[in-house]
Amino acid sequence: MATKGENGVHAIPNINNATNGGLPSPSHIRFIPLSYDSSNSRESALRLVLSVRPDWSDSTSTIEFVRFTDGITNTLLKAINKLPGLSKDDVDRDAILLRAYGHGTDLIIDRHRETQNHELLMRYGLAPELLARFQNGMMYRFIRGNVTHPEDLRKPAIYKAVARRLAEWHAIVPCIPGRTGHHSRQNSRSDVVSVTSEDELQRKIDGVAPGKPPPNVWTVMQKWIFALPTETEAQRARQAELQREFEGLVAELSQRPGLGENGLVFAHCDLLSGNVIVLPNSDPKTSDPQVAFIDYEYATPSPAAFDIANHFAEWGGFDCDFSVLPTRAQRREFIAEYIHAYFNLLRSRKILTQEVDEEAEVERLLDEVDRFRGVPGFYWGIWALIQATISEIEFDYASYAETRLGEYYAWKQEVTGERARLGKEMPLRERRWAQEQ
Repeated sequence: MATKGENGVHAIPNINNATNGGLPSPSHIRFIPLSYDSSNSRESALRLVLSVRPDWSDSTSTIEFVRFTDGITNTLLKAINKLPGLSKDDVDRDAILLRAYGHGTDLIIDRHRETQNHELLMRYGLAPELLARFQNGMMYRFIRGNVTHPEDLRKPAIYKAVARRLAEWHAIVPCIPGRTGHHSRQNSRSDVVSVTSEDELQRKIDGVAPGKPPPNVWTVMQKWIFALPTETEAQRARQAELQREFEGLVAELSQRPGLGENGLVFAHCDLLSGNVIVLPNSDPKTSDPQVAFIDYEYATPSPAAFDIANHFAEWGGFDCDFSVLPTRAQRREFIAEYIHAYFNLLRSRKILTQEVDEEAEVERLLDEVDRFRGVPGFYWGIWALIQATISEIEFDYASYAETRLGEYYAWKQEVTGERARLGKEMPLRERRWAQEQ
């Protein structure tokens, strides 16, 4: 998952000031031909920050770096300059976030597309200013705000705010087609794909869900399955098994109707607590919090039901505490807030002119999220199997993979009736999901 956790957030411009337009080219974003070096952290980070803020080299500057340590993909540093006479708020307003990519993550994440996502979201007032890219990361603006924790996601005021912000993403940000960027493993054998060229591999990835323009959540999962380690017979057998399961998911779920064009919306796909920031309350007349989302490396067109089901799975945090996942009543409350905001945005932008039965839409989406509840476990399970072989971060990816894939298989046994036929007890996650209150 994306880098988790910081005690602040980036500046989010007013959505009403956003302009329309296609996907911008990242070529005009400044590129700095330097790298962040974890073995020489301060010096390499300082060179990068001074490249975008040369005025910080003044003799009055006191530059400090705050490392956020609870991420499991990237390195995230907050750069601040404690100039004389500035308050903490003043310092934070001028702070910069430096994000250095985790080792080998190009195998999982299309960094070019991530930059495009960031710029696209900037146009719609949903992302901070991207200051520069460098060889293994990027720098962007930071502003005050509070990172949420899993327990915060379960508070009604917070989850309603998340629902409203997610509705903005899904209602107003266009799904721009392209290619699903991928990097092949070297010297590996795959039993699930036989191709003669990179072009053929690209076609197999992008064509996995017919009629759904790539990239999308289905093409991303196919890319990840092709990137699984295949050095041993056991690994090849696991890849073949996951490919069969994936093809079943695509057949069952990819062509279902849904919100957005082609049943796809521009989705975040990684709404864990560390990527949800509570903004300072800018309206003294209301106590309703506002949130913003950060880290867009997994953002891609997706069924809205997947993005929402994926967020609900994060209520339990990295510990996967299934006992605190949203009940049906909580899911309905979240989705009702989302649907109301979603269709209000479509009406305000003259995209929708006819009346909508919002209660019917809530029930429809509630059912769709139910259908997708097993997919996030499959998605992150594949991701973790890859991370277990490439990451240099101290995290038990292998165990995490089995936990998340276990969610998927428990869901499958429930919907096929296999669990009941075998006389097994319903697992905790499924019991919690079925709970009404």
